[in-house]
Amino acid sequence: MAAQDLKKMYTTILGDHFPMEMKISFGDQTLVYRKRTWKIPMEDGTIDERGVRYGENPDQEAALYELVNGNLALGDCRFIEPGNGLVSGISVEDMLQVGKHPGKINLTDIDNGLNILKYLMDRPAAVILKHNNPCGAAYGKTLADAYNRANRADRIAAFGGAVVMSRPIDRETAELLSGNYLEVVCAPDFEEGALDILKARKNLRVIKMARIDRLADFENYRYVDFKSLIDGGIIAQQSAVNSIRKPEHLKDAVTTYKGQEYRCERQPTPAEIDDMLFGWAVEHGVTSNSVIYVKDGCTVGIGTGEQDRVGVAEIAVHKAYIKYADIICFDKLGIPYADMVLQIEQGKRDRADKEAIDSQTRKDRAGLPGSVMISDAFFPYRDGADVGIRQGVSAILQAGGSMRDFETIQACNEANPQVAMKFTGQRSFKH
Repeated sequence: MAAQDLKKMYTTILGDHFPMEMKISFGDQTLVYRKRTWKIPMEDGTIDERGVRYGENPDQEAALYELVNGNLALGDCRFIEPGNGLVSGISVEDMLQVGKHPGKINLTDIDNGLNILKYLMDRPAAVILKHNNPCGAAYGKTLADAYNRANRADRIAAFGGAVVMSRPIDRETAELLSGNYLEVVCAPDFEEGALDILKARKNLRVIKMARIDRLADFENYRYVDFKSLIDGGIIAQQSAVNSIRKPEHLKDAVTTYKGQEYRCERQPTPAEIDDMLFGWAVEHGVTSNSVIYVKDGCTVGIGTGEQDRVGVAEIAVHKAYIKYADIICFDKLGIPYADMVLQIEQGKRDRADKEAIDSQTRKDRAGLPGSVMISDAFFPYRDGADVGIRQGVSAILQAGGSMRDFETIQACNEANPQVAMKFTGQRSFKH
């Protein structure tokens, strides 16, 4: 396929053959869904009605449906009432700047950002997502600080990402946002002057979602999660709920093996506990198997979707080193690390710059010392925890429940200095 044909695919809007209404029956309960379309003003003054731009790829039709009638009850769970939609409730008025109107990935990125953010509403917070995984998440003293920290955690992956924020965007935050290439910015509101700054990016999708201000209300709601199979079958499940919300929800790392009790000797500090709760909230939006490292309310390294726990712990470390070197390079030279390497290869820059940055990254161990290691499930052996301990993590949070928990407890107690560890008693798988 010619390059111009591929580019045309990404700028072509398919339309779709999905019906305007969809009904799902669960026994004697019927849910009624209506397809979301938007009447979008065009540059020539006409109005064009459009649904989702396209699916995961430009040749896949897609549709967005909003629940408009019915409220499914399954067991002891009651699901969100109609009319309380977030992503599915986006109207054309909410699209303060349409840019290229949203496609499936834009919508699911926003949705997963909300899935994380609903646990972080007590402070200014920002989540940056790429391909339905967070690449940076942070608390901040201000919203601008939260976004800046999340962006600096992974400038590379944030390029072309979606940003979801817990507070109205002010001018300072808008200036920072406008300095990056982003696909979507979503916030509960936009203060005076902020929108004008963002609109300088013509293709940026800017979405006002007023319901974010009560996003914490969704914390304990469940929805039905459908997975369609290639033979037409469907797996339906209740969505996950994060039950680790307060320090008292954390469990001591203690187990008995062959009649002997093993207990983690050091208890976490209040700051480490805060990072544990923050990190566990972020974990709920990370594809499994996953391991992440967080420090002072900000992600340091995020490992996603790996088949083994040691591998994903190592990937998160590897990514932390790459991102740390990149931000040092950007602060020092004003260019990405990859551009610096290219300039060296072209003979336009001295290799000493790279050697200095690499040396500083190794010396700082990518900022990992003092961080908290978060695993979405238990460590079946100590080798996964040892990956983080070698990098200087000060605490670990994991599900617990392995037959060999005693090994990981021993690893924490043998570390110098000792590493604190807590169990959640629940895992946080997401596929």
